[in-house]
Formats: sequence, structure tokens, C-alpha cells
Amino acid sequence: MNYANIVSELEELARQLTINIRYEKGDFEGGYCILKDQKVVVINKRLLDSRKAVALALALADYGIETTFIKPNLRSFIDDELAKLRRVEKTL
Repeated sequence: MNYANIVSELEELARQLTINIRYEKGDFEGGYCILKDQKVVVINKRLLDSRKAVALALALADYGIETTFIKPNLRSFIDDELAKLRRVEKTL
């Protein structure tokens, strides 16, 4: 599966969870937040698809998707990215 497909599937998952995704320009990668009582994920529109996929995966994990059914390959991608983040955080 290529990164553009992963981004599409993550976007669909966000829609199912009623999370808005906004692609904006700026000096950031992306993340999850609540803005005026709305669940929002903001992603830097200038990122490559690979980085968009990682930012979306981490933002959705931050939102909390443990009890949500997700396709196994997509769940695996999210879990792998979380594991990478945890390894990096341990070294800091």
C-alpha cells in the first residue's frame, strides 16, 4: 500500500469519527486539537504523503482509537508509528 492510499484511508477514518481535517501552510507537521468544540486535525499541506500519513496516524492515535475497528493493515501502520515515536521519546 502506498502512502497516498494510507492518507486516504486515514482521512476516511477521521470522517467516521467526525474529526475534521484541515490542510494548512506553516512551520509544523500536524496534530489533533479541539477548536470551538470541534475535533480537528491540522496537517501541513506541504508535507510529502509519507509525512502526512505519519502525522495523521499519530493525531488519530492521540484522539483515542483503541476501541474503534480499523482495517488490520491501517491499525498496523498506526501502531508502528506509535512504537517509533515511543522509541524516540525514550532516547530523549
